Amino acid sequence: MNAKPSIAILGGTGDLGSGLAKCWLAAGYDVVIGSRSAEKAQAFAKELGGKARGDSNVGAARAADVVVVAVPFASHEATLREVKDAVQGKIVVDAAVPLVPPKVSVVQLPAEGSAAQIAQNLLGEGVRVVSAFHNVGAKKLHAGDRADCDVLVFGNDKEAREIVIALANEVATCGVDGGVLANSAAAEALTSVLIAINRRYKIPGAGIRITGLPAVAPQ
Repeated sequence: MNAKPSIAILGGTGDLGSGLAKCWLAAGYDVVIGSRSAEKAQAFAKELGGKARGDSNVGAARAADVVVVAVPFASHEATLREVKDAVQGKIVVDAAVPLVPPKVSVVQLPAEGSAAQIAQNLLGEGVRVVSAFHNVGAKKLHAGDRADCDVLVFGNDKEAREIVIALANEVATCGVDGGVLANSAAAEALTSVLIAINRRYKIPGAGIRITGLPAVAPQ
């Protein structure tokens, strides 16, 4: 894989997806915005400028080295089924969180264990699923600098985790290796906890920091 892999962001017009797109474009990555509507994605890519372009979810998935799924949980399974053939042999980064309205501040993990495990089961062993970016507030990404928080990264393939950790280092303080994909349940559950903290303390985007690590984030 090239030093800077091309990135497709499915759900790239949403709050999280567009925030990630802005950060990676600023860092010099080629970004393809994916949407159910290719026209909507193309129009939004023009607004972003830089190395951004838009396409349908399937077209974006086919065009990129790394595919980021940043859609609401309600659209998660349908989106994965739509792009299943297009992502074979690639890294799929699952950023979906199993939030169940109206109680989004209450942890409600699926029977499979996590959204990431649903993705791996559905896409098959030909896809390296990595789970990340659950606990980064979209407002932090839109602020114009790295988000002041760490990003937990999970996956069964070590090389794929390292690639996504490098991408996380471009958008936040530090990407942190959280181990195998099953551990993603912890980060997905933590999102509901952070939502509750935001509400309780009236803040826009609580995040997490892992203490005791060496200085591994880029300066």
